[in-house]
Amino acid sequence: MSEQKLTTESILAALSDVKDPGLDQNLVSKMLIQDIKVEHSQVRLTVVLISPLHPYKNQIEQEVRAAIESIDGVEKVVINFSVEVPTDGRKRGSDPIKNVVAIASGKGGVGKSTVSVNLAVALAQTGVKVGLMDADVYGPNVPLMMGVENVRAGPSPEGRITPIMAHGVKLMSIGFMVPPDQPIVWRGPMLHSAIQQFVNDVHWGELDYLFVDLPPGTGDAQLSLAQTVSVSGGVIITLPQQVSLDDARRGLELFKTLNIPLMGIVENMSYLELPDGEKMDVFGSGGGEKLGKVTGVPFIGGIPIDPAVRIGGDNGMPIVLSQPESAAAKMFMDIAADIALKTSVIAMSQKSQAVPISMVN
Repeated sequence: MSEQKLTTESILAALSDVKDPGLDQNLVSKMLIQDIKVEHSQVRLTVVLISPLHPYKNQIEQEVRAAIESIDGVEKVVINFSVEVPTDGRKRGSDPIKNVVAIASGKGGVGKSTVSVNLAVALAQTGVKVGLMDADVYGPNVPLMMGVENVRAGPSPEGRITPIMAHGVKLMSIGFMVPPDQPIVWRGPMLHSAIQQFVNDVHWGELDYLFVDLPPGTGDAQLSLAQTVSVSGGVIITLPQQVSLDDARRGLELFKTLNIPLMGIVENMSYLELPDGEKMDVFGSGGGEKLGKVTGVPFIGGIPIDPAVRIGGDNGMPIVLSQPESAAAKMFMDIAADIALKTSVIAMSQKSQAVPISMVN
């Protein structure tokens, strides 16, 4: 092929069969190939990823490179990446919040807040805009786990509530409004009002993801969240043992009842790795996978038992920051990547299904 035929059109044609495996659609049709520049025998372009920590980034890069290098006359390919998190276009409160992910469990003590904190921080480290709402009004643990338990929220210039910033994440919790030792003695309507305020009266600004750490159970908080904001998807946290699975099943079924897409099941305290490399199943084994098979909900992964996870939560330094090379931190990163990609796929799917309505005079 002569130099004159090495054009933007020929490059797009060569890339027409390259897909984002997570989206299962080709990059060209979704306008994920941008800024194509041809200089003699060199091709430079940008591939837009729909989520941070994209699990298929390397595969996409290899296939894009191979497709362009198959064009006669190409001697060098330079591929840049950018991340653009999509939204389904639904209005969420007073601020441009693209996606809301609810983290839930059927019972307490399974590490739901630990998972929420580490997922939020993992994504924030990539540069995307992340918020974390602590909706567990009766047991707010997020301030302690993020190292800001003694901070109090104040008003923004607009008269709204300013979220607290920690580790790159915007936070809101009832723990920022009352003393740590003061019990919250509220009935359902007050809880509903608090969740409404956390969505509408907090000055979140623009967010790519707002994680919501729900309280255990299937009660007022879950219903209030569903009534207040459009939830993109839900994640269920469980332990391996049967009693936890039974409770997690109830939380899972509640999401289905509320028509909230289920993105996956995460098994916390999955196993203990011994010094010789052997894994000890302290709380049983395979429970999360079994629940996934029975319900048809994907099993995302199992987080190993690691004292550093607890220490990080007590010290306000999540393990994805304090020990990023540990097995637990790497699993949190993998789970964050999985959830981020699924959130983007759901957003693009729901936006494509929206029917525009125009008024005719």
